[in-house]
Amino acid sequence: MVKKLLIVALCLTVAGIASVAIAADWPEPLIKELEALKLAGHDKKDMPASLAGIQEITGDELKKWIDTKKKFVLMDNRLKADYDKEHIVGAVLLTVDELVKDPKLAEPYKKDDILVNYCNGVKCWRSPGAILLLKQLGYKNIYWYRVGIPDWVKKDYPTVEGKK
Repeated sequence: MVKKLLIVALCLTVAGIASVAIAADWPEPLIKELEALKLAGHDKKDMPASLAGIQEITGDELKKWIDTKKKFVLMDNRLKADYDKEHIVGAVLLTVDELVKDPKLAEPYKKDDILVNYCNGVKCWRSPGAILLLKQLGYKNIYWYRVGIPDWVKKDYPTVEGKK
């Protein structure tokens, strides 16, 4: 029993050190802002109505961009399981959890690319969290589909299952 407790304690210590190391890569005020968003999401509170320097896009505007083949990157910031179940056609998966651990995941995108981020709606912290990280990394043309996939599905716009 003591051996099991020591193993658990060691694992928790390593996990704590790893999370501090991850947080150390980002400015402390940003980490605090992410934690506040995550807590608000956990408490089922609405995310901010807007984010400084970020443009909001509606579902109708996004659908028009897709239909007219406007050049942009659509980023699904939800968990992989949610993405695999259903996502907007053409969306790439970029989870906030992975981005906070590894900022290099954003490197395939140019700093001046148009990036549209979405998640599970106004109570979901993941897209605003990803947006804050992308903004910190120097991306300049970031849009937020704040109402996200619930709005898209409600409008009966096309979604796909799986990785494609």
